[in-house]
Amino acid sequence: MELTAILLRTIFMYFFIFLIMRMMGKREIGKLSVFDLVISIMIAEIAVIVIESTEKGMMTAIAPIVMLVLIQIGIAFLSLKNRTMRLLIDGKPSVLVQDGHLNRKEMLRQRYNLDDLMLQLRENQVSDLDEVQLAVLESTGKLSVIVKDRSGSGNSSNGGGSGNSGGGSSSGDSGQAGYGKAEAGPKIRYELLPLPLIMDGQVQDDNLEKLGKTRFWLKSELQQYDVDNFKQVFFCSIDHKGKLYVDKK
Repeated sequence: MELTAILLRTIFMYFFIFLIMRMMGKREIGKLSVFDLVISIMIAEIAVIVIESTEKGMMTAIAPIVMLVLIQIGIAFLSLKNRTMRLLIDGKPSVLVQDGHLNRKEMLRQRYNLDDLMLQLRENQVSDLDEVQLAVLESTGKLSVIVKDRSGSGNSSNGGGSGNSGGGSSSGDSGQAGYGKAEAGPKIRYELLPLPLIMDGQVQDDNLEKLGKTRFWLKSELQQYDVDNFKQVFFCSIDHKGKLYVDKK
């Protein structure tokens, strides 16, 4: 009788956890942050306890799991609207290699050893550190690698370190397209490619400082895209060639 109860509880919890994970979104599968990992482990532990202890009612597991899901969805919603919350929950990417040189302080801070680095470089089809223009440890633990291009422009390896460039176009949720336009002048070099300048209508002043630019410069550039107010821009970035990518709300 007890075995039957355990099996029935196992079947119920399987479908219940499956439904819960679907509610939490595909992010839980594609991008497992520390926060997501903690939630997933706690849900699994609660489910196991109620399966093994048949004397406990199912609500002793369902209620805590629903509470955890509500917390996860609430924080995910806040993170969607607030970049500070995103950085607090997911953390910042860390530059481990730049221009073929190791960032030893950052590797020590992340407790990331040379064996880990070489393993992930090999996974990105890179065998020589001197070939690496940029290697960034993402908040998910994945290493994004951009290799040097002897012809003058950076190419991304399988790590997918670079995002959309200014030359393409993109459609946001509102259906409006993004616009890319090239700037004249020398290449701009900095830590992360592409470098966000505006996110959710908020100017990233620290990134402007890396470029040696000001808000006045950014506003004058955005006027070429019929933008008069930073709040009109959902996302704006600049790549290593100085191209701007603008996606309006």
